[in-house]
Amino acid sequence: MRAREQEGGRLKARLFYLFLFLALSACTVRTAPPPPVSPHPQAYPEQPAKLAPLGFTIQAGAFSNVGNASRLTDYLNEYNLDAYYFVYERDLYKVRFGDFSTREEALAKAKELEAQNIIEEFYIVRPDQYTLASRARLGDRYVRTRLVQTARSFLGVPYKWGGNSPKDGFDCSGLAMSVYRLNGFSLPRTSRAQFMAGDPVNPKALSEGDLVFFDTAGKGQVSHVGIYAGGGRFIHAPRAGRQVSVDSLDNAYYRRRFLGGRSYL
Repeated sequence: MRAREQEGGRLKARLFYLFLFLALSACTVRTAPPPPVSPHPQAYPEQPAKLAPLGFTIQAGAFSNVGNASRLTDYLNEYNLDAYYFVYERDLYKVRFGDFSTREEALAKAKELEAQNIIEEFYIVRPDQYTLASRARLGDRYVRTRLVQTARSFLGVPYKWGGNSPKDGFDCSGLAMSVYRLNGFSLPRTSRAQFMAGDPVNPKALSEGDLVFFDTAGKGQVSHVGIYAGGGRFIHAPRAGRQVSVDSLDNAYYRRRFLGGRSYL
């Protein structure tokens, strides 16, 4: 009798440890991996963009002559800094460049360029100062409106950006890049890369702020880009040195060369 009780006790102990082992194994299997870390989690914790959000940027210069802003932009781009100029306020132009993970990195680069007398006064733009940082709170419509407003601020400006390679659409894509980066999106430099980075949009479903692409070189590939402004119209830099203007997708020239629209929201 006592032997049976001892054997029963050992069986219960084995069952208890077997149950404990299985329970611990189940917990281990169900443990989820840690979530991926956003490049700038402090700025966009709720609703990340399809394009990578822009980090810290350096702003420099205050030019009444757009040609001077263009020359500084070209000079900075020789250092692969993705510089672009923009209308800061009426008849005043400034330059922004770079995409840095931390303020310390941006500040170190700015001081380096200052020591070389390439730039003088500068300002570090934080990620939370961009329109994109307000997307989760104010919605996509707000962001799209701001993109078009930014594009309209360039109207009448003789836009030139990386004009040494017009076959790559650098002037027009430089304008698109400037508009998006001023609002916090890290849009690529060339029109072809921009085309590949976005989501296709049916021409009848284009929304303000989408980009529209064309084959103006007649080679069956992207060579021109504009910012869709609504109502079948788009804002673009027609070619090197020409003023930024508004055109229609119904224009016979652009209708024949239209390759598609892309969205980044």
